[in-house]
Amino acid sequence: MKQLILFFSILGFLLFGCAEQPPLSVDGEGRLEVVVLWDSTYSENAIVALPVTNAKVFLSSRYGMKISTTDENGKIYLENLPTSTYGLSVRKPHPVDPNIMLIGTKQDLNVVSGTIIHDTIFVKPISATGIVINEIYAAGPINNIFYFYDQFIELYNASDSVRYLDGMIVMRVSGNSDGKGPGADEHDDGDIDGVTFAFKFPGYPGEKNIPIYPRQFVTLAVDAVNHKNMISTSIDLSNADWEFYNQYSPEDIDNPNVPNLINVFPHRTQDFLINLVGDVIVIADGRDSVLLDGVDISTVVDGVEYQPNPHPQSRKTLDPRVDRGYVLSPPRYSGKSMQRKEPGFDTNDSSTDFEIIDPPTPGRQ
Repeated sequence: MKQLILFFSILGFLLFGCAEQPPLSVDGEGRLEVVVLWDSTYSENAIVALPVTNAKVFLSSRYGMKISTTDENGKIYLENLPTSTYGLSVRKPHPVDPNIMLIGTKQDLNVVSGTIIHDTIFVKPISATGIVINEIYAAGPINNIFYFYDQFIELYNASDSVRYLDGMIVMRVSGNSDGKGPGADEHDDGDIDGVTFAFKFPGYPGEKNIPIYPRQFVTLAVDAVNHKNMISTSIDLSNADWEFYNQYSPEDIDNPNVPNLINVFPHRTQDFLINLVGDVIVIADGRDSVLLDGVDISTVVDGVEYQPNPHPQSRKTLDPRVDRGYVLSPPRYSGKSMQRKEPGFDTNDSSTDFEIIDPPTPGRQ
């Protein structure tokens, strides 16, 4: 009998004593407590930091994006967060000047479930000036026949003065894959390499025949047609401002009612198309017209890199002098677009400047 009792005692120990213990906590219990401040007023001996109330806070991670608002004390409490690395972007219009945004960012916040992270973000006034890439629609509409010819790029004049597009060049920078990557300064000689497609506005830099007025959106369509006639989930680009037209391609569509951007490279006989989920788009003022060896960084007006999300092997390649971050792009054939959170405001970090929208909004915000 004693042996039998001993046997069952040992068996019970093996079954219950060595079994894996249940976790003490579950994922999704992380918490961020952030205060947002603005160094707006200076005294002789100290900086007066004011709380930024009712500011939009964008929380991004591999799980997507969440939008919240700071309270009357400039604080925000973000709860029920899974373990991940997060980025925060704070934005609020300046209380006096509508051309200025108060913007602050915080990246690489490592939140672990069951813990509380306390942090402070200081916003800075950022002016909206010049011409920028405001929206990129690359993914294509919802469809199962691989249709993506409704792509467009939208420009915006964020300044208070008339600017001119004469001679400006719109480029796809997807080459140079064996070196530092597309858009990198491969030889450290002041230009970015890997230009594969380049289409230009008529005229030459310095001419004033193609104005873009303050707060004006300009839509550049790959094909300026009503794509809803082909795919019902697509968009109508028949009234686009400009159309990419390859004069070296006998098959390219040309809407006679929409002016053309013309192909710079005679050896490129394909239409101007960009990758559905990852690419580099650059616009330059046109002073550097010899592009096969790269485009001079001093002539670059704006550039945006986008990459798929999630993609653990993603490697930023566009030179940080053009843009310090990259946009996390929507899935292919999702009908979604990448757009600046506020029209024209460019902090030189697309990771926080852009958001995913549905549906695309050519010619408006």
